[in-house]
Amino acid sequence: MKKSPNIRTALMISFLVLVWGINWPLTKYALSYMPPVLFSGTRTLLGGLLLLPAALPRARRLQFRATWPVYLISALVNVVLYYGLQTVGLEYLPSGLFSAIVFLQPVLVGIFSWMWLGESMNVLKIAGLVLGFVGVGVICGGSGGLSGHVSAAGILLALGSALSWALGTIYIKKTGPRVDHIWLVTLQLTIGGLFMTALGTRTESWVEVRWTPSFTGTLLFISVFVIAIGWLVFYKLMEGGEASKVASYTFLIPLVAILAGTLFLHEPFTVSLLVGLVLILISIYFVNRPRLQDA
Repeated sequence: MKKSPNIRTALMISFLVLVWGINWPLTKYALSYMPPVLFSGTRTLLGGLLLLPAALPRARRLQFRATWPVYLISALVNVVLYYGLQTVGLEYLPSGLFSAIVFLQPVLVGIFSWMWLGESMNVLKIAGLVLGFVGVGVICGGSGGLSGHVSAAGILLALGSALSWALGTIYIKKTGPRVDHIWLVTLQLTIGGLFMTALGTRTESWVEVRWTPSFTGTLLFISVFVIAIGWLVFYKLMEGGEASKVASYTFLIPLVAILAGTLFLHEPFTVSLLVGLVLILISIYFVNRPRLQDA
């Protein structure tokens, strides 16, 4: 019996929220075993290579000569910048706090969708943008109580990660129909992963990697479920709706990340983090609240 589109979409969103949520504390854990740039490159490159068997039978849809700029730009913003900034930034911030800042991305997508995709804008969306940045300010203002694990550099890296992901989402929504989505995920991960791995090999040392069973299992889980399958699901969801609405589905991810980080990494959960996160969630709701005629 086939699942209805609504049930299938709900399952895809649930999967994405779960795996992308637990990705943050898992990545924080993995960084104690592998330098950040090498880890960023290795996990994305593995994800791309794992998808090659699914992409190769669709070779006729590649059309690389005509579409290579799409793959290259997507690799830059969605892999090199997004994963590079986030992996380095997690060394400066608790995973829950970092994810809370990064998930201003749905707010930015809502604004950029209005600017570049012609999606609607109203007073609530503007209020949402203001609330989102107030929420980040509350989190940052109370960061002194987070056991000394916070720095301005970490906050800037988190904001940069959110910006690069938002720009990547808009770019793919605008250009995505020109490319096959499986080839898009495969090549953005492979190109970006190769670049980051080469950069890490030059700037870091493979000798520092500790290949324990727990780290290897974590790396494989992230590469398969978070990177490879996660991006496929994300792009599949984007094909069926407005970019701002798809982005709004991710608002539960920082909640999962904070809960997992608190439970398994014993990261602090402060009042300022809670208040800031609530403000960010309200801002996301305002930015993506459907108009009455669309409801």
